[in-house]
Amino acid sequence: MTESPEAGRDAEAVSRFVESFAAQLVEAGMQRMAARVFAALLASDSGTLTSAELGEQLQVSPAAVSGAVRYLAQVHMVSREREPGSRRERYRVHSDQWYEALTSRDAVLKRWGQTLREGVDSLGAATPGGRRIAETLAFFDYLEGELTALMERWRVHRDQTFGQ
Repeated sequence: MTESPEAGRDAEAVSRFVESFAAQLVEAGMQRMAARVFAALLASDSGTLTSAELGEQLQVSPAAVSGAVRYLAQVHMVSREREPGSRRERYRVHSDQWYEALTSRDAVLKRWGQTLREGVDSLGAATPGGRRIAETLAFFDYLEGELTALMERWRVHRDQTFGQ
């Protein structure tokens, strides 16, 4: 019998970390089960787990794992992979998941910006509502520019710290 790659780790300590980090993600607005699945994947040695492995570790049903993974995939925090020669899927968290999640937000900011521009045009920039929307638009435009520069600085820092 082969040892699992995570043999020798303190399962209780891992569980405490997963639940603690998941609770913080929930406080920040993430769905509870998605937060638990994400934290479990993040803490795994391989960065990949099957639905059965996640269900066993978190003591939840396959349906709960499936819903959580669907959400996490939509926000680009995990991906699905087929096991070669099998119908089973593995779920993977990537080392650049935060970068991917924030980068996907860039597309959202662009869409919001377009809608806010239409709102300013519709309400008129001189009206109180138009001014509030224009200020919101200016904030998102600023954030978009800063996010682009921040992500570039992160890539350089990551390469210097962890190699390519």
